[in-house]
Amino acid sequence: MWRQLAITVDESWAEPVSDFLANLGAVAVSFEDAGDQPLFEPKPGETPVWRQTRVIGLFDADADTDQVRDAIANEFGERVLQCQLENLEDRAWERAWLDHFRPMRFGRRLWICPTGFEPPEPQAVNVVLDPGLAFGTGTHPTTALCLEWLDGQDLQGKTVIDYGCGSGILAVAALKLGAVKAYGVDIDPQALTASEENARKNGVQADLVLAYPGEMGAVRAGVLVANILANPLIELAAEISEKVLPGGRLALSGILAAQVESVRAAYVSQFDFSSPELREEWALLTGIKRRG
Repeated sequence: MWRQLAITVDESWAEPVSDFLANLGAVAVSFEDAGDQPLFEPKPGETPVWRQTRVIGLFDADADTDQVRDAIANEFGERVLQCQLENLEDRAWERAWLDHFRPMRFGRRLWICPTGFEPPEPQAVNVVLDPGLAFGTGTHPTTALCLEWLDGQDLQGKTVIDYGCGSGILAVAALKLGAVKAYGVDIDPQALTASEENARKNGVQADLVLAYPGEMGAVRAGVLVANILANPLIELAAEISEKVLPGGRLALSGILAAQVESVRAAYVSQFDFSSPELREEWALLTGIKRRG
């Protein structure tokens, strides 16, 4: 038995509601048309949304969905046009969701391929990944931005920290792109479970170290990517900044375009930033840590 919460909002609020549900423990999040608007095939890395979008969160049977509904109401108020809860019988939900997930390329050489698909370019850098228990497949614009950024970096021999690793997609991709070690950090035990399984599928489990925040001790990295949300990025700025070596590179995402300046302000004392890269309403903020 599963519990499904379907929340109807205007298109501009679909992604924030999706992220909010994922942070509240949704096993999977998907979108549906809440009206009758035709939508053509999206480009690779793009997430389809409609003028009125139904954001569907799937929760375990024992999840406190009343608390989730209250949290949604408090966070989004009258922006929620409709909220429906129903119980669902067991079925292969992950497999059904994957019917809509196809191989996608990010940057020049990186492909994300679900289990069961032949890589379109066998000689490219191919990451085999299913969503599992944690959200993160590359379809969200923020994940796509991070994957494309990683593809453009020289990661040979470097240590990478994926702060807020979710499915482990960024940590695993970094290892496949040449990193010598990657640390996946998350507050959610399901995220660490999913990351471990995806690392195993890709043959990099020995190079991926999983940890909860605060467990890495003195570990520092030449590359740190954090695809979470603006408020946590601001609150964790001191900890995240400390984990980047002088001269190291930082990538921050999960940020709405309107939030870029407030996030940048939390890090600018230690980092020199490039202009943000924007996709839809989302932004990727990248910088280099100053030496000395």
